[in-house]
Amino acid sequence: MTSIRLALRAPGGEPVDLWRTLISHGFAGLAPTALDEERRTLALTIRVPRGRPRRIRISEGTKGFARLDVLGPRPGPNVLKAARAAADHVLRLDQDLSPFYLQAKDDPDLAWVTAGAGRMLRSPTVFEDVVKTICTTNCAWGATVRMVSALVMHLGDPALGGDGPLTNAFPTPAAMAAAPESFYRDVVRAGYRGAYLIALARAVDDGSLDLESWTSASPDALPDPELETALLAIPGVGPYAAAHIMMTLGRHSRLILDSWTRPTYARLGKRRAPVSDRQIERRFRRYGDFAGLAFWLFVTRDWDERQPI
Repeated sequence: MTSIRLALRAPGGEPVDLWRTLISHGFAGLAPTALDEERRTLALTIRVPRGRPRRIRISEGTKGFARLDVLGPRPGPNVLKAARAAADHVLRLDQDLSPFYLQAKDDPDLAWVTAGAGRMLRSPTVFEDVVKTICTTNCAWGATVRMVSALVMHLGDPALGGDGPLTNAFPTPAAMAAAPESFYRDVVRAGYRGAYLIALARAVDDGSLDLESWTSASPDALPDPELETALLAIPGVGPYAAAHIMMTLGRHSRLILDSWTRPTYARLGKRRAPVSDRQIERRFRRYGDFAGLAFWLFVTRDWDERQPI
């Protein structure tokens, strides 16, 4: 194992709360990512240039730094460079949240976020986040875990530093595209999602859908309405899934409204009557392009034991 320090520096000078980033949403618990809440670490598998995938682990380090461990054999400079870049990407250390903090500091319900919350964990690739999001639609969380685990175990490449099939790299589009329909039906047990996953993998593999370009596309080059339209054109992606994928892309204008966030908002807001989507949207409209982020942080604030409910 080789360890390096990772500077927790934000572009706008705002603080970065590593733990709050690691628990920012449930994908931290979907293979090949693994969250250890007791040790406050996040392990994941990344692909590196000209080599087998590597297992890395992110944990709290000295003040202002995270500790990045590259597991397995001693890595060369190219692997270390790839590991550092992957950690920066997954933690969204390139995102400037200072404009959002300026708005939140005067909101009694959200002033706490200015201590460093708000970075939404993302996977090493957009493809992985889209597949995982499709696997969350219209099912219990346990079914999502089962589907994603099956994909990683059976189609992922084993990683150096890994300790079993659940630490395999997330499967490539080519691997998913080549798997037969029976695999998605009998092994993944994806139900109707199987056809969506095959179509997505094939489109990405043949180059007709370039998901990864969305990572670097600015809101000026690709405005949120256009990005949302492109996401909704993907089979299996509806309004909820589109909003969730946009969140992992750092686009926060859409609210993730579903069967969990709606009642959670009502409960935390101490509202007796059911709350309409329009009422929720009105509450966070002041945040503009950060409305979805403000809403998400409102409904997940009790995920962090340091925050009052």
